[in-house]
Amino acid sequence: MNVPEAAGELSTTLAARADPDFAARMQRYFPYEIRALGVGNAAVAGIAADYFRDRRDVPAATRLLLAQELLARAKYHEEVLLGFAVLHKVARTQLGDELLDHCEHWLGTYVSNWAQCDDLCLKLLYPFFLGHPDLIPRTRRWVESDSPWVRRAANVAVVKFVRRTVGRTVFELPLPHVLGNCVRLMHDDDVYVQKGCGWLLKVTAEVHPDEVAEFLRTWHTEMPRDTFRYAVEKMDPRLRRSLMELGQG
Repeated sequence: MNVPEAAGELSTTLAARADPDFAARMQRYFPYEIRALGVGNAAVAGIAADYFRDRRDVPAATRLLLAQELLARAKYHEEVLLGFAVLHKVARTQLGDELLDHCEHWLGTYVSNWAQCDDLCLKLLYPFFLGHPDLIPRTRRWVESDSPWVRRAANVAVVKFVRRTVGRTVFELPLPHVLGNCVRLMHDDDVYVQKGCGWLLKVTAEVHPDEVAEFLRTWHTEMPRDTFRYAVEKMDPRLRRSLMELGQG
């Protein structure tokens, strides 16, 4: 495979699906203008899947080069998503731990909004961690990154692993990982990092309600209100009410 030619072909296919009206409607999900073609996430994933349907013998390492080429030349929101999409099918078993370093770099270099960050976390890192759950702890250092998208990803990349069956084994993210991340990011000045904290706490509260409730009681005076509200969203109604009263005190 000629990687630059492949990237050009994929980009051309993507551009042919552009819908300016849909691109305009997309803007309401973002607090600032993004450069978008107007192609839905499912359609982006479909373009990548269709391209490789007759190219099943392309090695994962070549796909990785293709992803890097697409990201380096990306000018539109969906081109970033396409870069991630070409790796989805090989992420679980065919890519090694170097993918984590690539993802950290991509988050800090090419990702520019919450949707791209979450796409990488949930469609690329999620299958990767299903095949490599032992590597999840390496994301903890991401909380120290200069990039807000790397910091957000430190939490979003693990929301599906609070408790997850991997093969025949139940994998459970240690509470010190969850709560430690949230303590270290509690005073972050980026709203999307804060939302990532609230999301992780909300999911964890479904598995460990008492522990998360105690965490919120301890830290409610320092936690942003929106993060606090997000964390209690799915708790038992009585417990949620008592915590909300505390948060308003």
